[in-house]
Amino acid sequence: MSSIHRNVLLLAACQAMLLTNNSTLIAINALAGLALAPAPLLATLPVTCWVLGSALTTVPASFYMKRVGRRAGLVRGAGVGIIGALACATAVWLQNFWLLCAGTLVWGTYNAFGQYYRFAAAEVASVDFRATAISLVLAGGLVGGILGPTTSRYTVDLLDAKFMGAYLGLILFALLAIALLRLVEVPNPAAEERATSGRPMREIARQPKFMVAVLCGAVGYGVMNLLMTSTPIAMGACGHPFGDAAFVISSHVIAMFAPSFVTGALIKRFGVLPVMFVGALLNGGAIATAVSGISVQHFWLSLVLLGVGWNLLYVGATALLTETYRPEERAKAQGANEFAIFLMMLVSSLSSGMIVTGAGWELLNLAALLPLGAVVIAIPWLAIALRSKRAVAGA
Repeated sequence: MSSIHRNVLLLAACQAMLLTNNSTLIAINALAGLALAPAPLLATLPVTCWVLGSALTTVPASFYMKRVGRRAGLVRGAGVGIIGALACATAVWLQNFWLLCAGTLVWGTYNAFGQYYRFAAAEVASVDFRATAISLVLAGGLVGGILGPTTSRYTVDLLDAKFMGAYLGLILFALLAIALLRLVEVPNPAAEERATSGRPMREIARQPKFMVAVLCGAVGYGVMNLLMTSTPIAMGACGHPFGDAAFVISSHVIAMFAPSFVTGALIKRFGVLPVMFVGALLNGGAIATAVSGISVQHFWLSLVLLGVGWNLLYVGATALLTETYRPEERAKAQGANEFAIFLMMLVSSLSSGMIVTGAGWELLNLAALLPLGAVVIAIPWLAIALRSKRAVAGA
């Protein structure tokens, strides 16, 4: 096995550990919040704090890793996650809603660092293998989609304080991620790369490719988070038991990452923009399914379509983004992209609980059509712009 493939495999395993924990949090955070919140409208505030913690630290995390290297930064990020998990478990034990919010806020730091696994893979891969490397690392989330919700079924009531066992279980997977990261070999930034910053961020951001990559990544994640976060609450309101909600979330996370085994090949075969456009259309299909019924089957199919659509948009947007910056610019370009994604997730997670508890599941889904429409317009616009640029260059 070559060193490139070995590193990609290890990063995929780290992604699996991260997504095991994240899918567990998806399954329990809103429910734990609903049990402890002083008002139902605040039920998804722990999820919002989780995203806020990620948003606040994603840019500093990128620049920190530019200074100390990928591996050291990723290890320390996972260590902070352990502190967050302990705070969440203590909050459930003490029945303290605000401590739960603080714990998920701290956990967001681990999530912010973990989002750079895919960029680390892109940096060790050749240009031809880059999209596939990104895709394969994200495929590690498939393990998380199975382990997370499945484990939560057994740990959610393991201790007297409901959800406490599930939060403590997060620590084990974070420790496994740290052990795996010790084996990863990602070159540290060269002295020249650390010393220079390249073009101003505004110049990088003016590129049509950059704008569309950030828009599609942010909207894809925002729409997915908006609907996914509220699904356990909506299913509970419809009378479906937690086991069904955990199954739907598990299927959704699997659908998010299983396509990663072929997404890179699809991008290489058909191009990044067509693949991203199909992803946007699948998200539209998810919304159409969600508003057509409230059975477990409707929730399941909607979340599966949502997961596959997210994968095509997210992998495609990441691959497109890597074409927009130089090595010395990667920290700020990647940091700006991740900040935009987490900002969109922050808005979606905060509004998700308010809309689903105040206005209902159907209106929540219809609200997602507006940002999704922007993506459906932006992708063909970029395709036309690039075609025109090539025509001018060839004239």
